[in-house]
Amino acid sequence: MVNSVYQQYWNKEVINLSLFDYTLKELQQMLHKKEISVSDLVDTSFKRINEVDDKVKAFITLNEEEARRQAKELDEKLNGETSILYGMPIGIKDNIVTKGLRTTSASRMLDNFNDPLYDATVIQKLNDVNTVTIGKLNLDEFAMGSSTETSFYNKTRNPWNLDYVPGGSSGGSAASVAAGEVFFSLGSDTGGSIRQPAAFSGVVGLKPTYGLVSRFGLIAFASSLDQIGPITRTVEDNAHLLQAIVGVDKLDATSANVDVPNYSEALQQDVKGLRIGVPKEYLDEGVNAEVKEAVMAALKKYEELGATWEEVSLPHSKYALAAYYLLSSSEASANLARFDGIRYGHRTDKKVDMIDVYKESRAEAFGEEVKRRIMLGTFALSSGYYDAYYKKAQKVRTLIKNDFEKVFENYDVIIGPTTPTVAFKIGENVDDPLTMYAQDILTIPINLAGVPAISIPCGLTEAGLPIGLQIIGKHFDEATIYRTAYAFEQATDHHKKRPALGGASE
Repeated sequence: MVNSVYQQYWNKEVINLSLFDYTLKELQQMLHKKEISVSDLVDTSFKRINEVDDKVKAFITLNEEEARRQAKELDEKLNGETSILYGMPIGIKDNIVTKGLRTTSASRMLDNFNDPLYDATVIQKLNDVNTVTIGKLNLDEFAMGSSTETSFYNKTRNPWNLDYVPGGSSGGSAASVAAGEVFFSLGSDTGGSIRQPAAFSGVVGLKPTYGLVSRFGLIAFASSLDQIGPITRTVEDNAHLLQAIVGVDKLDATSANVDVPNYSEALQQDVKGLRIGVPKEYLDEGVNAEVKEAVMAALKKYEELGATWEEVSLPHSKYALAAYYLLSSSEASANLARFDGIRYGHRTDKKVDMIDVYKESRAEAFGEEVKRRIMLGTFALSSGYYDAYYKKAQKVRTLIKNDFEKVFENYDVIIGPTTPTVAFKIGENVDDPLTMYAQDILTIPINLAGVPAISIPCGLTEAGLPIGLQIIGKHFDEATIYRTAYAFEQATDHHKKRPALGGASE
């Protein structure tokens, strides 16, 4: 049965009057009152995908038949208390393994990985709370990139302006939420790959503390840095989604056995007396003027809410970019060695001997960016260079971690911009690796230190492109991050603004 509120959606052409603007709590109330159904929610998602995804290109694979079957089943068993996420449509980044649903990591190497035999732990947890997987989302190939332009399939576009990138590598995850195709999504973050696209696309994205969320079933890029995290429209929704996927996992030796608080309860606390550190390195001359202005306005808002802030220093941040690309590329070189055309992945059709099968299969199936990082990592790990590069980068990583710990002795959170600039045009930086790598200069230190951080919208440029505010917390203190982010969100209206799908549509 569909009530007048839901009927209003179908009579409107604009997304900002759709079911996607209701909170999870409101939707759950509507479900239990039989005013809407899970099938209605899934219909809403696929209707929107049919309307806009030929422009946005957020999805690689849709799960329509199974999603509709699951929605019908959930409608039939809806009775009494349910999870806050019950029946909610979700998109999954396509480097997270889903049983029976094609998983490609946006690479030709896994183009035929059509029927995985197991679910990633996070997918099992989402199944436990009865979310509905709508499909698999586009990314930079093997999560290596900052613009979702290195995908084997499509270049995802920014819903705020289709001439611009949505960020990366979780560009499909961020764009699908911004465009109203799904209620929320999962991404992965190795050096900023949740937070940077969240900033570029005007949504909320959290990189949890390393070890808080199981990595089992995440196709590895850099195992000591990768983390799965939620991308949503609001901070509250983000807290609910994180709550569903956290926890120690016997299948992931790096998952942490820690007490998990109720993140939703943390949202109810104010920020009076909150101590904020603002790194001077994060507001340096390389930061766009409009980005800096938006961050300073956010800090002023925090002052009005009763928080205090002071300038601090993270002196070794300037070495983070170099250390990250040495470490992550070294780990990628090892992790991607399994994709050789024999054990896993694409196999060449050329009639060659066994050694050349390896060479030709990898040459055909990996894109240029993946090859570049494999080569860099192999070099850094090679005899005679290990101590000079890889080992030294590990030492720098420790110094960066120590910088954060020192600041957190006196401050509750660290705040700055998520990215030094806003979204750039498609094709503008794709042939300039160094400029592309610099897009993550403010997010990479967080991954090296293993601490959590969130990006929330804090304004728009004159050109109408979103600006992201990054809030960094202590290890396993996501609750304080959420409290800080929620207070700002409730005091402003940035999260209520919606993109018009403008720009190029070809």
